[in-house]
Formats: sequence, structure tokens, C-alpha cells
Amino acid sequence: MGVTFFWIFLAAMFIGMPIVFALGFAPMVGFLLAEKPIFLKMLFQRTFAGIHQFPLLAIPFFILTGEVMNRAGITMSLVNFANTLVGHLRGGLAHVNIVTSMLFAGISGSAVADTSAVGSILIPAMEKDGYSRKFAAAITAASSVIGPIIPPSLIMVVYAFIMNVSVAGLFAAGLIPGLMVGFMLMTVTGIISKRRNYPKAHSRATVREVGSAAWGAVLPLMTPVIILGGILGGIFTPTESAAAAAFYALFISLIVLRTLKFRDLPDLFLHAAVTSGAILLIIGTATAFAAIASLSQVPVHLSNFFFSITSDPLLLLFFINVLLLIVGMFLDAGPAILILGPILAPTMTGLGVDPLHFAVIMCINLTIGLATPPMGLILFVASGISRLRVEVIALEMLPLLAVEILAIFVVTYFPVISMSLPYWLGFTRNAPGFFV
Repeated sequence: MGVTFFWIFLAAMFIGMPIVFALGFAPMVGFLLAEKPIFLKMLFQRTFAGIHQFPLLAIPFFILTGEVMNRAGITMSLVNFANTLVGHLRGGLAHVNIVTSMLFAGISGSAVADTSAVGSILIPAMEKDGYSRKFAAAITAASSVIGPIIPPSLIMVVYAFIMNVSVAGLFAAGLIPGLMVGFMLMTVTGIISKRRNYPKAHSRATVREVGSAAWGAVLPLMTPVIILGGILGGIFTPTESAAAAAFYALFISLIVLRTLKFRDLPDLFLHAAVTSGAILLIIGTATAFAAIASLSQVPVHLSNFFFSITSDPLLLLFFINVLLLIVGMFLDAGPAILILGPILAPTMTGLGVDPLHFAVIMCINLTIGLATPPMGLILFVASGISRLRVEVIALEMLPLLAVEILAIFVVTYFPVISMSLPYWLGFTRNAPGFFV
């Protein structure tokens, strides 16, 4: 069959076929054209095997946790806490938007959930406070990409499962880069706010006000503590920690805070199940696609192509980052990881790049793709909330997007940023340095 199915896949995507159907359609047509219908059975077996895996139970539990926290109005307590920390800065609400996204990232692990929850509160509030609506939508979309970088992260769970790397190690590798992206966004936001003379609060919050806001946010902020503490302490597996987080979210929302009613649960469970089902179906078809790509020696062909350009790992990482940025403009992060991970990762690890380091590079890169036109999903969510055209938000986002792309290359060429924490925690034996 060669790589015919891969070109069929690209053609199907080009004409607008949904990714989940294109992933199954392309190998099926490829087998028929190669007169090998006997392999069709393998396609369905691989699809089922790709879903029938215990670690993937973490995905619906993490989605449920985010849904519960969002429905229970937890986001407002995070906004209040962030406001006491950075609201006094020039462009205070823009900084609050970023810090809230950093806090919410430790709960949901989803950029779309972040955009929806934070944007619905802060975009109207920023516009009322004197910010342009397009800037409010742009900063919301840009800061939402932090969601899948700071653990827990749905796409990191997917990558870890597909590429057989440690979920906990990948979570640890994403923490410092996620915080770095947030602080870089705050830096450029401060510059923009000063030039445009955006408002700030009249005075810095007192210690008592900060303490009061922190106390109000302490219950939701215990969620990442449960997840990461349970995994790193050996109490939970990643899947069990996701279940514990979902139970904790339901407990504080229904019993402690009482901001969620039992009558809300059927609709909430249904929404989480539908979202999980869609993700798992993509994982199944993508697993089959990746297996067929491997049998067809697509990774070998791609490796030979890159090596024909250069064998220098520094240059290869540059070209791969550019490739991932382009792919991220058209594909969602999850499917892109499922398709390209098994193709690109073996090449780079063969050149001596640590598997966790390349994993975090790929996850950050494709996550930022969620905010890039023409197919950036969170751009459409921000557009729906702000009632602005996608291209208007994307144009306003250019300085913020430039900073995020810079962050990709900083993480790429300074492994110490992402690999120090996994090294200290014992997830890798490769001591991090300043260059690959």
C-alpha cells in the first residue's frame, strides 16, 4: 500500500471531512486500492484496541472534573483571588485573565473549558472597564493555551499513552514551561497596557484581602494538589487520581459549597460522556492510523527526508517545530499528537533527545496551535463569546502569539526548563543541560 493512504488522508482533510472519519476512511480506501481487503479486519481491531485501555479512563474523569468545577461557578473564586494578586497592575484585568487561566489549568486541563469559563466572565468585565472587546477576546484565547500545559492535561495523558512515557513525568515536565508562558504573556500584556493606557485598580490589595480571597479559592485549588500529590506520592495511578479529582469536585460542589444541585447531574454527566466519547473515538481511529503508518514505514520515510536535509538535532528540532506550528493551524492538538507522535518521536529520541523533552515540546507546540487561524478551536469559542469575527481576534492576538512561539523555542533549546523537575523527581536519568 505504501504511503497512498496518507495522501488520501490529506485529501480527505482538504475537502473538509471530519478528522475522525478521515482517519478511518484513508486506510480503508488504501487497502482496497492495494487489493488487500483482508487487512480491513486489522483496521477495526486496532481501533477497538486503541480505546480498550485502562489508562484512558483518566480522560472522562478529567473532563468530568472540569465540567463540575465550571458548572459550580468555581471560576469566580479563582478570578477574585487572581484580582487580589495582580489587579493593581496596569492592565489589571488582563493580568487577572492570565493568572486565572493559570489557576484554572490546574483544574480542567482543557483550553476550550478555560476559554469558555474565564471568557464568559472576564470578556464582558474587561469591556465594561475600558478595554477593547477585541483585546479582551485575544488575551482570553492566548492565555487559555496554558490550560493543557500546566498539569493535569488531557493531551499529555493521550501522548503518554500512545508513546508509552510516564504521565507523571510529563505532568512534571509541563509545570515550569506552563508558568513561564503565563509570565511571558503578562510581560507583553503589561507593555501593551502601558501603551494603550488601560486601567488599573486604585490600590494594591491588603494582606487580609489576599488571604480572604485565597481562602475562598483554596477548595478548588486543592484539585491539582490531589492529582499531582497522589501521583507523585505513589498513592494513585494517573487514572485513579483523575477519579479522585472528579469525586472531590462533586463533593465540594454538592455538599460543601452547594453551588451544584443533584438535579444538575444527569445533564452534566451526559455532556461529559458525549465529549469523552468523541475524544475516545478519535483516539481509536488515530491508533489504527498510526499502526498502519508504522507498517507502511511512514516514520522511516519521514526520518530519511529529515536526515537528507541535516543530521544536526538542533536544526531538526527547528524544522520539526515549524512543521508542528503549521500542522497546529489545521489539526486539533489531540489528533495531531496521535498521528505525528509515533512518526516524529522515534526519530528525535534516536538522535539523543530525551523522550520527555520531545513530548513536552510537541504538546506545547500543538496546544498553541489551538489559538492559531484558520482552524484554532479556542478562537471560535472566544469569537462566540465576544461576538467578534475570528480574523479580528487573530489579528489582535499576534503579539501574544509571537511570545508563545518564542516560548516554544526557549523550551526546545533550553531543556533545563522542562526537564529539571522530572530529573529531580526521578522520572529521567538524563541530567538537564542548557542545550540539547
